[in-house]
Amino acid sequence: MRKKYSLVFGLCLLGNAVFAQLSVQHLLTENKTNPLGVDAVSPRFSWQLNSPKRNTVQSAYSITLFASGNVKKPLWQSGKTVTAASVYIPYSGPALQSGKKYQWLVEVWDTNGQNAKSDTAFFQMGLLQPGDWKATWIEPGYTEDSVLRPSPLMRKQFNSTKKIVSATAFITAHGMYEAIINGQRVGDAYLTPGWTAYQKRLQYQVYDVTPLLKKGSNTIGVTLGNGWYRGVIGFSNHSNVYGKDIALLLRVEISYSDGTSETIVSDASWKSNTGQIRYSEIYNGETIDAREEKTGWLMPGYDDSKWAPVKTAAHSKEVLVATYNEPVKKKEIFPALKIFTTPSGEQVIDFGQNLVGWVMVKAKGKAGDKITLSHAEVLDKTGNFYTTNLRAAKAQDHFILKGGEEEIFEPHFTWHGFRYIKVEGYPGEIKPENFTAVALYSDMAPTGTFHSSNQLVNQLQHNIQWGQRGNFLDVPTDCPQRDERLGWTGDAQVFSRTAAFNMNVHPFFTKWLKDVAADQQPNGSVPFVVPNVLGANAGGSAGWADVANIIPWNMYLAYGDKQVLENQYNSMKAWVGFMQSNSTNDLWNKGFHFGDWLFYRPDDDNDGKAAVTDKYLIAQCFYAHSTQLVINAANVLGKTEDAQQYQALLKRIKDAYMKEYMTSNGRLVSGTQTAYVLALNFDMLPENLRQQAADRLVENIKSYGNHLTTGFLGTPYLCHVLTRYGYTDMAYTLLLQEKYPSWLYPVKMGATTIWERWDGIKPDGSFQVPSMNSYNHYSYGAIGDWMYRVMTGIDTYEDGPGYKHIRIQPHIGGGFTQADASLQTYYGKLASGWKLEGDRLIMDIEIPANTNATVFLPADDISQVSEGGQPYENSTAKKITEFKTNYLRINLGSGAYHFSIKK
Repeated sequence: MRKKYSLVFGLCLLGNAVFAQLSVQHLLTENKTNPLGVDAVSPRFSWQLNSPKRNTVQSAYSITLFASGNVKKPLWQSGKTVTAASVYIPYSGPALQSGKKYQWLVEVWDTNGQNAKSDTAFFQMGLLQPGDWKATWIEPGYTEDSVLRPSPLMRKQFNSTKKIVSATAFITAHGMYEAIINGQRVGDAYLTPGWTAYQKRLQYQVYDVTPLLKKGSNTIGVTLGNGWYRGVIGFSNHSNVYGKDIALLLRVEISYSDGTSETIVSDASWKSNTGQIRYSEIYNGETIDAREEKTGWLMPGYDDSKWAPVKTAAHSKEVLVATYNEPVKKKEIFPALKIFTTPSGEQVIDFGQNLVGWVMVKAKGKAGDKITLSHAEVLDKTGNFYTTNLRAAKAQDHFILKGGEEEIFEPHFTWHGFRYIKVEGYPGEIKPENFTAVALYSDMAPTGTFHSSNQLVNQLQHNIQWGQRGNFLDVPTDCPQRDERLGWTGDAQVFSRTAAFNMNVHPFFTKWLKDVAADQQPNGSVPFVVPNVLGANAGGSAGWADVANIIPWNMYLAYGDKQVLENQYNSMKAWVGFMQSNSTNDLWNKGFHFGDWLFYRPDDDNDGKAAVTDKYLIAQCFYAHSTQLVINAANVLGKTEDAQQYQALLKRIKDAYMKEYMTSNGRLVSGTQTAYVLALNFDMLPENLRQQAADRLVENIKSYGNHLTTGFLGTPYLCHVLTRYGYTDMAYTLLLQEKYPSWLYPVKMGATTIWERWDGIKPDGSFQVPSMNSYNHYSYGAIGDWMYRVMTGIDTYEDGPGYKHIRIQPHIGGGFTQADASLQTYYGKLASGWKLEGDRLIMDIEIPANTNATVFLPADDISQVSEGGQPYENSTAKKITEFKTNYLRINLGSGAYHFSIKK
């Protein structure tokens, strides 16, 4: 019996030891998992530690890197490096070679005396020099239809006589492309090569195509679309923004089992023709005529003797860059929720969610039968299909059948913003199984969750996330349905902190910020939209152009990546320089500004209720804010002289503000909520006048019946300012307000995304003006940042950005009985949740390994607190630093904690 118990006890100890082991996982190269096409010559490595033990901190690491296939002979070893750093560790070995594949692993040690080795990760370098392509730009060799411009087809057939070990394709285009090898699609990305400032930066994609090739005859086929490059984009039916051409650049590198290699490139040997895509434009939709399909053209043996030889072109390769952000992919699938006939007799399908993407259709009919799908976000008050708010965008897909067996249609080079489709010309009964909506957006990893005891607020969070999904389609667009879909800079900056919680937008914004800098004018002016398709003079507006400074700093806070600041620092300074050069006596009061866009304004404003804020007052506030952010960046980057210079400038800016826009008693010339919010959030007022300004703000809110009146620029900061100055209860009141204007008004009206306007649909069911009325527009979703950082308390300190040093300070209120959030950081899962149970507040906190947290527990005395079922005052792990107004401040290392606090 003793032997049996000894065996069981020993197994238990062994099990506990195994369970308690340290592990290292989630290896990233340049913020991606096993990326193909890295053009950073010193790529950076990141990893996560995982351990069930509390207070786990890395003490050292050692990285080993191999040339692919040669794991016995390291190319580089970092050696055991004593540090807690586990993110953005730069490679510092021999020069990496263009197009080559490498493998790496890391061993880590922790302060608990354990060590662990990771599995092997890999990455493949991109083409580092233009000459590495060894390919030629090619264009269609036939005379194009200059009106409809059908999508060109390009094909190349070649023979591989040896056994293929590996094959990599490098592809880009002027326009968009889809590539097929031997009838199989290359990759799962859509709308490639994506949208950048093409005149300076054109991305290429890299694919492992080994499984698609075979020994013997092979065929590469590529279909091109107009896309952003030459399609209709911007206003006034503007096309050919970057050029009239449509072109392909391709290289396939094949390695054989005998050690030799072969390169297949785009060159004069390719053939061209048109096929079934007869028309394709982003705004207007796509026409596919299946009768025009070139059957078999994607397979070896097809007779292309009647196809036209392609033309070669001398387009630049100097602008080519690897793809840093995630590609657009197919995501969620929505079945038809409801099929009905409107009062006007239209056949309409409801998919239940306002989404961005397209509809896949199955149909069987006669040759020439034409199906037309129209797209809409809402129905009008009488229940009819409504598309007036799409303005000039036709947003229609036309599918023409070839007849015979069942056919499947979907677009290729367009997308739509919609919840409803109108179906015309369908052959037979419209059945739900024949219509499927597919969401498209950049393949960003979901990182944040939020849930509360209030179902309307939960729906608001749903709407925030779907607004982000629909509008983060390679660039941060302003609306995905009408004739716009542009990268509006103001919208992006106000939402950026919220976006960084919901999804990993680090690569997404890093890529886009490079285009912000690329499109910035020589005088420092930043365009209204990026990529800029509106012209050189369309820029320089306060709150919009400040994107150049605000998003880099927000990304630094969210991800702790100093390189973002390094990359954007000159752009940040240039924008401040523009404001400085356009100021008189440090007062920036000239030029065009959008102001507090879409602020509250009653229709019949007889008594001056419209919340109009002086545009130059706003400009001066953002002038100060962007200057402060340059100071912040300079301090991080060790640029002491710059920091001192801009600190002196900041003082002059604030002095000019107070002289021009504030009375001696602290009253502002604009008495709006936005005026006070910006003044308080950006510290424009002397400290002795700030609280009275906050009091004036609250009185203003009360004068509007506890409603907000802010527009795009005031809304993101409103609740944060209220909490900062002791008015969290009012912040909750605004969050929970259900009548217009408010965040929950659209929710009560059935919204599934964030609206562009507070009253996109009015209480009587009528619409706001159709010239500017999107029902998928994320800006007002910036309230999410307050929900995550204040309600549940998840935040990061500037001395440990990227959640290396975590701050958790939840604010209980608003009648909520529960709120919880989690965030996948670069260190692991961070979570904070609270709920009220009888006379106790329960808090569950999870801190990832290799980080530490400063936690504020809502308690007046330590005797009120227990953790893990034990009085916290008896805990040997407690590290009490201070009490702070109704909070007990403690420091915690990694681990899971369960607090119970007696009210």
